[in-house]
Amino acid sequence: MHRHTATELPEPPATSGATVGASNPKGGRTPVQALVWGVKPEPWEAPDPSNRLLAGLARVPMRLEDRDVPTPPADDWVVAKTRLTGICGSESKQVFGDFTDAYNDSALAGLFSFPMVMGHEVVAEVTELGPAAVGLEVGQRVVLNPWLTCLPRGLDPCPSCQVGDLSMCWHFTEGRLSPGIHTGTCKDAPGGFADYFPAHHTMLFPVPDEVPDDVAVLADPVSVSLHSITRHPPPEGGKAMVYGAGALGLAATGLLRALRPDVEVLVVAAHPVQATLARSLGAEVIAHEPADAVVEQATSWSGGTLMPTPMGIPMAHPGAIDVVYDTVGTTETSEVAVRVLRARGTLVKSGVNPPERWEWSPLYFKEISWVGSNAFGVETLDGKRQHAIAHYLDLVAAGRLDLSGMLTHTFRLPQWRDAFTVLATQDDSGAVKVAFDFR
Repeated sequence: MHRHTATELPEPPATSGATVGASNPKGGRTPVQALVWGVKPEPWEAPDPSNRLLAGLARVPMRLEDRDVPTPPADDWVVAKTRLTGICGSESKQVFGDFTDAYNDSALAGLFSFPMVMGHEVVAEVTELGPAAVGLEVGQRVVLNPWLTCLPRGLDPCPSCQVGDLSMCWHFTEGRLSPGIHTGTCKDAPGGFADYFPAHHTMLFPVPDEVPDDVAVLADPVSVSLHSITRHPPPEGGKAMVYGAGALGLAATGLLRALRPDVEVLVVAAHPVQATLARSLGAEVIAHEPADAVVEQATSWSGGTLMPTPMGIPMAHPGAIDVVYDTVGTTETSEVAVRVLRARGTLVKSGVNPPERWEWSPLYFKEISWVGSNAFGVETLDGKRQHAIAHYLDLVAAGRLDLSGMLTHTFRLPQWRDAFTVLATQDDSGAVKVAFDFR
């Protein structure tokens, strides 16, 4: 793994009490650093302006700022010191400018508030407890469940929260917090792109001593794929295709091999390091382009029949793949997925990209079920019902799941442009999961 170091930042002492924080000789709380989005950007010249992602990075409205160490915003909240924060694919898209003005008609546009500090894939250490916070101790190592649901907002649980569907909470714009679906999308709940962050006491899960930070930091993306698989599992002895081999795709691959060894798994990978990791997890791997080659190879692998078309991408009919887990979510991945699936197969969409036209005739022709898969909540696995993050930590502690190779690069927070640069140049950098290291 590539580690990049920088000057250590000040570390205030651990405290307890809702209004007690670190102090400096001049009074007040010790300033710490936060990477703030929604502010005037600092000038930066892209090393390769022809790279669309780097060009977006040069324009991103984000900069490093000094802030006071936060205090718990309510009696049942705590403050934690960040140890390691992974960069989510959705955050990369936001930084690179994938969601442009053309996406302003999104039905989700009202679920964010600015300025904000991103970062929701976090391992941290509890440093301060609000007087009503329970179940945690100062000094305890934790991972973040970022959802800003009813309880963090000071509201009684809605029907979705009552059944553990946290990502479908009815009240993401209500209560004592500004709009925001999770930590890092709400101006009142800054995330782990900072030295410290606040969290409701129900949002933090203790990490077992035997699970290192580099593994614990994967809890969020693995939970996303766990939700996809437990809610939409392949049939016994079936065939599954995982589209994409980034964090979500590799997590899905590892989970399928660990939980459903009877299922054959094909992975579509874009970069050599992704392909190597997918093979190490026991999957068959093919390249991601061209699209017609993906259809041909997936059809051959699964035992389907390729039906040529006069124009465009061919279709498998009959197809033999039962479920496609699309962790990318582009026009091309959708078009390919519905072509390789069997009749009445399932396309599970967990990847997010701006909407575009796509040729979807196989969707209705083969009566395919196209379902969204939104993050995670309380899931049932092996007959046990608990939060997805708890399932992940249990699987790791039991030695059933090892995804440690996914974390390829770490950077100090002041090197944030370097961190996003390796994500923008994955063919050269070999980056998969990149994280900010505060340890």
